[in-house]
Amino acid sequence: MTTLAVTGHLNLSEESVPLVRAALRTLIAGYGDGLTGMSCMAAGADTLFAEEITAAGGRLVVVIPSRDYRAGVVSPGHAPVFDRLVGAAAEVLTLPHETAGPAAYAAANAELLRRADRLVAVWDGDDPPGRPGGTADAVARARAAGLPVDVVWPAGAGRTP
Repeated sequence: MTTLAVTGHLNLSEESVPLVRAALRTLIAGYGDGLTGMSCMAAGADTLFAEEITAAGGRLVVVIPSRDYRAGVVSPGHAPVFDRLVGAAAEVLTLPHETAGPAAYAAANAELLRRADRLVAVWDGDDPPGRPGGTADAVARARAAGLPVDVVWPAGAGRTP
C-alpha cells in the first residue's frame, strides 16, 4: 500500500489541464491497487490529482489547511468540485488553524509529508523557494526529509500569469 501526497500549481493554463491530467493518470496507474492519495484540494494540481486518484479507485484523504478554508479561499467556480471530492474522501482532516494563510498551508504540507511515502509535485520548477506552504517549499522539505519526489510537468504545460 502506497500513499502519495500532492503539491502543485494553482494557475495551470487551460491547455495544460488535459496534459497534466494524463500525466497524473499514467503516474497513478503505475501504483496499482491499494493506493492512497492525499490532497489539500486547492484548485489546479491538487484537484486534478484528487480526481485521478478517485477515478483509479484509490482512497482519497483530504487535508484542509484551516477552519475557514472552504468559506474564505475556495472560489465559487471551484466549490462544486471541492465539495464533491471532499464528500468522496475516505478521510477529511481539518487542521486547527482558524484562518488560511502561509502558516496554515505550511502545516498542511507538513501533514501531507508526514503521512506520505512519496510526493507528487505538479511543478515547473519556477516557484521561488522559501515561500512557506508553496510548491517549492513542499518539494524542498520533502527532499530534505529523504521523501522521494515525482515531478510532473509534461511538455507543453504552462501557467497563467
